Amino acid sequence: MIAEVMKASHAAPVWIIAFIVIFIVIFQALMFIRMAKKTAPEIGMTPKEVRTAIKTGIIGSIGPSVGIGVVIISLTALIGSPLTMMRIGIIGSAATEAAAAEIGANAFGTRLGTESFTVEAFSTVVWTMCIGGMGWLIFAFLFTKSLGNIQNKLKAKNPKLMGVVSAAAMMGAFGYLAVDRMIIDISSAIAGIMAILTTFAILYIAKKTNKSWLKEWALAISMVVGMYCGYLVSLI
Repeated sequence: MIAEVMKASHAAPVWIIAFIVIFIVIFQALMFIRMAKKTAPEIGMTPKEVRTAIKTGIIGSIGPSVGIGVVIISLTALIGSPLTMMRIGIIGSAATEAAAAEIGANAFGTRLGTESFTVEAFSTVVWTMCIGGMGWLIFAFLFTKSLGNIQNKLKAKNPKLMGVVSAAAMMGAFGYLAVDRMIIDISSAIAGIMAILTTFAILYIAKKTNKSWLKEWALAISMVVGMYCGYLVSLI
């Protein structure tokens, strides 16, 4: 059964659809970068600040990509390369896609990687992963413009309020994701705490020494320190 599933998952039509989706994602990213560069002068950003922002984004993506890579390897062995590439390329959340794949298999009455995982079960997994990821895409399509208008109204009434709201939203989102992992066990908690402390320390040093390049590496360094400390605690 596994051989049949792998054959179906690597069929030419699946590869074609996956590459079309990835092409659209890359095209969107390039268009956003182009639009950002074009809009930057209007909001007072210098070319140097734009380059720094792009560099920071690239460096900051390294850490999360390593974690996603581990899940990609396991998912590829279970549902094939094209579907894994397409789903991770769109959503980018390895945990979400892995959970969706497992839920789809369970809905069919089987489990990923077992002999009872048939082509029909694989089809159920595909539908589950694709439909499950439509919610935020539809919301973004329908309400992004309206939210943009609300943002402009808030900015017109109180320019500082929008900055506070944006900062609070980011802190709330990342805080929720971090705490959700930190409560698993003591090693996870230590990893999260050390990563937070490392971030503050790097930002403080960067400010005191006027070395802005340190800020660009703050996320990547703090993730490595956090994971290493968590690993050491798990050995105790």
